[in-house]
Amino acid sequence: MSQSLPKPLVAHRSGPLVGRVRVPGDKSISHRALMFGALATGVTRITGLLEAEDVLNTAHVVEALGCGVTRVGGTFEVRGRGVGGLTQPRADLDFGNSGTGCRLMMGVIAGHDIEARLVGDASLSRRPMRRVLDPLRRMGLTVIDDRENLPLTIRGTSSLLPIEYRTPVPSAQVKSAVLLAGLSATGETTVIEREATRDHTERMLRYFGAEIRTEMRDGMHAITVSGDAELAGRPVVVPADPSSAAFLAAAAAIVPGSDVTIEGVLVNETRTGFYTTLREMGASVEFANPREEGGEPIADIRVRHARLKGVRVPAARAPSMIDEYPVLAAVAAYADGETIMEGLAELKVKESDRLAATAAGLAANGIGARIDGDTLTVEGRGTPRGGGTVVTHMDHRIAMAFLILGLGSDRPVEVDDVTFVATSFPAFTGLMTGLGARLEAR
Repeated sequence: MSQSLPKPLVAHRSGPLVGRVRVPGDKSISHRALMFGALATGVTRITGLLEAEDVLNTAHVVEALGCGVTRVGGTFEVRGRGVGGLTQPRADLDFGNSGTGCRLMMGVIAGHDIEARLVGDASLSRRPMRRVLDPLRRMGLTVIDDRENLPLTIRGTSSLLPIEYRTPVPSAQVKSAVLLAGLSATGETTVIEREATRDHTERMLRYFGAEIRTEMRDGMHAITVSGDAELAGRPVVVPADPSSAAFLAAAAAIVPGSDVTIEGVLVNETRTGFYTTLREMGASVEFANPREEGGEPIADIRVRHARLKGVRVPAARAPSMIDEYPVLAAVAAYADGETIMEGLAELKVKESDRLAATAAGLAANGIGARIDGDTLTVEGRGTPRGGGTVVTHMDHRIAMAFLILGLGSDRPVEVDDVTFVATSFPAFTGLMTGLGARLEAR
């Protein structure tokens, strides 16, 4: 994305937030739909694709690898080339700010006899890639310039080796990259994880026709995909993103008198830890009209304001809500008592060190917070003071989380830059103000 001047935004204490809205499509499923469409034969038609910068960058990369991507009305059509059929790109593959797009595409490229240079913006170029590169190297991927951060050049092969890989930390991105590479290997590739991570890759692989199975081994989750795979283009309906919906749900929970319904949200159990935690804190959270679309469960989420209490959030829940901890910390500031969030190591390697950035943003607004290893403790005292300026470190979720904090605080809360919100949730400001939030540009 272009590097323009920072755009500060200020959140003021607001009246009740009321209404029914739909947030944009799920980012994780949008990335995967484009990639799986590229690896399938025939046409994949995607409805509800998240049209944010991260996903559109993935679409451009898919085009650069030889697949046609066209927008027809509200549908994106991907003309796939089949597993092993992608072609040599003529220029760098630019992922912008998208870690998901970049890491999963490494697994896709690994199974093709092509060479590609992967680049991204300043934030993505600081993020670690070794955890994905290590298992892919074992399968046969070559890293030309022996780097572990972008920019880096990789070369795939049409002769990938199948592996059994135990992930050192829970990571859906690592799991997905290895499984995507496994489509091109001869034999079975297995990923073993101690804690279940989001399973969109497994669901979508099965939907597109891959042979995949999941089983328990010695108390751990083992996911196995068969190589030499043949995928067929399918229609994909992308549900609303639960991580984007979390910001609206959080606002409704903390602003008195609020009653907000978010329509058609993905409620896959690997993604609903935030809503489970809101309920434990005392918030009124209802999953209404449950149904299924494209192999994924969805529902309308209704959230109403309630008095909140501090809770302990166990480490085992982290994979199901890893992106929601900054906004949960904002909610925790409104609770009575301490909220203790455990197992947050993964937050340190996101778009920013989100653990440190969250704690700093809370402190800037008079809220007690402390980090002990991978645990964040927030001291809730009802209504926070606010009045601070939050440094976002080019991180869209930090920006949105602290704007939510300011909607009920005694004094306004300013974030230093909302430019990067466009990477995942370009409609955020419009949807929030439509519900009654007071957001003011500096």
